[in-house]
Order: sequence, then C-alpha cells, then structure tokens
Amino acid sequence: MDYINDISFEIDGKLVVLIEHQSTINPNIALRLLLYISRVYEKIVEGRNVYSRKPFKIPRPEFFVLYNGTEPYPDEKTVRLSESFEGLKTLGLSEKGIPSLELTVRVININEGRNREIASRCQKLSEYSAFVAKVRACEKELGDRKEAMKEAVKFCETHDILKAFLKLHAGEVLSMLYTEWKLEDAIAVACEEVRFDSKVEIARNLLSEGSSLEFVQKITGLDMETVKNL
Repeated sequence: MDYINDISFEIDGKLVVLIEHQSTINPNIALRLLLYISRVYEKIVEGRNVYSRKPFKIPRPEFFVLYNGTEPYPDEKTVRLSESFEGLKTLGLSEKGIPSLELTVRVININEGRNREIASRCQKLSEYSAFVAKVRACEKELGDRKEAMKEAVKFCETHDILKAFLKLHAGEVLSMLYTEWKLEDAIAVACEEVRFDSKVEIARNLLSEGSSLEFVQKITGLDMETVKNL
C-alpha cells in the first residue's frame, strides 16, 4: 500500500483541486478526501495565526475521482460525505436540514468509450484510457498479465498512443502497473477471505444452536466438508 496516486494543486491562491485515480470502487472516498484536504489546508495556512482576529481567505476546494476499473459504473456520479453519517433517529433527533459538514466528490468514469466529451478535451487522458483498454484486451487474448502489458506498450508506441511518454518511461510504467494490479488481486483475495470468515462465524453460531448440517450449508453456502469440520 505504498503507492499514492493523489494529485493536488493550487491555482492562484483561489482554488485547490484534489484528484484521485482509482481502479476499484471505494465508498469511503469522500472521507479520505476530507482527511487529505485537511492536510493541504494545514500546509497552506502554515505560519499564519488562525486565532487572529483578522480573517484570511483560503482557496476553494474541488474534488474529483477518475475511475477506470472493470466493475460497471455510470459515466459520472456524485458522492457526498454526508452519506457516511450515522443516523440520528435513535437519539430522538431530526435528520432534516443541511449537515454542518459536507464534502462533494465528482466520480468520473474514464474507461475507453465513456465520457467522450471530456476525453475529446484532453488527449492524454483519452490516450491513457486507450492504453489501459489495450492492456486488458491483450491479457484476455494472451492469458498472461506481464506479456499483455509488454504487448500493449509495443502496440501503443506503434500507433502513437502515449508514444512520447512510453518511449521515455515504458519500464517504469510496466513496473508500476504490475505492482498495482497485483495489489488489486490481493485486495480481492482479502475481501473473499473476509466473506469466508464471516460465513464460518455464522455457521459456528448456527451449529451451536443445534441447526442441522444441511440447514447450515444452505444458509452459508459453505461446502458440506467445511460444515462437518466445524
């Protein structure tokens, strides 16, 4: 988890933009960006007295996520921090009205063929999407991820897709992509393990209550041998 792909930049002291690039859907992105912008503002106001009676201006923030994963996703979606807030009904409080804290993120699908208007205004982004699509197509055809990436780099250099960049940094790109895609696999495996552990816990509870092996197997989806072992 050492790779950090966020980009942040300030424009004339009036606007600060944070961009995240993701190939997996993360429902906590608004919370993550809240933590990021807090650190950015700390750097911006460093050395200034925030307790001063004199007000000072800070740049307005804008948040974007560029998504190019394989899971289905709309062309664009708005994610809000308030969607993560706990409900207040159990406290007898109203949940109506504008929350005291909000953060809005525009998630933009940059897969090839999506958001053509945005792609047409940014050639490099369009070429990057084409490159990733070619990597996936080659992997499907060749069945080997490393070879697929090498083949995709050759194809893109020949067809003038990110040609100048790949000519200088092809080795770095291959290393980075392979590392990050292995990380995706690791995350997927971890999620499967979590689901398996949850099923095992449910099975144990049902068995302790006297449920039949067949019932436990049907509810959890675990194989019968695993249920018997439990």
